[in-house]
Amino acid sequence: MNYVEPIRDSGMVNDIANYLKKDNLRNYIMYIIGINTGLRISDILKIKVKDVRNKQFIVLKEKKTSKQRNIKINKVLRREFRMYCIGKDSNEYLIKSRIGVNKPISRYMAYKILNETASMFGLENIGTHTLRKTFGYHFYNQTKDAATLRLIFNHSSDAVTLRYIGILQESINTKIDNFEI
Repeated sequence: MNYVEPIRDSGMVNDIANYLKKDNLRNYIMYIIGINTGLRISDILKIKVKDVRNKQFIVLKEKKTSKQRNIKINKVLRREFRMYCIGKDSNEYLIKSRIGVNKPISRYMAYKILNETASMFGLENIGTHTLRKTFGYHFYNQTKDAATLRLIFNHSSDAVTLRYIGILQESINTKIDNFEI
């Protein structure tokens, strides 16, 4: 598996969101769920309209850990869900495939969507974990709270979390850049 990076530039995060919102609302919703919740793509893809319509939390059982989690729906997501869910059946998947009756897109399709979009913006090392890492990177930079982020990600230590979101490597690179003998 290739190592994927977060999108570190907040302007780029917003540019991609604006592009996706104009290009394809389904892909936009997938993207903003990822960058606003830090959920894994496997958990994002199983969310249905009934899970978010008029709700304050997304309640889900994580696929990887089998733990039940309550994920706060922030004001950005609440606004977008309100608009996106108009006219949709409660049992419809949010990230619905065009193939089949009511199925979510595949992980591969999510990867393809994100990778093609990133390519248009000149980004490399992008994959489905990029959304989760982008959330983590910006959450940490705004709060400097590795402990809370570790709990959100269900990691074993703060160091694992900081390595996962690229903070440790970024710090090492900066220190090496500034090092002189």
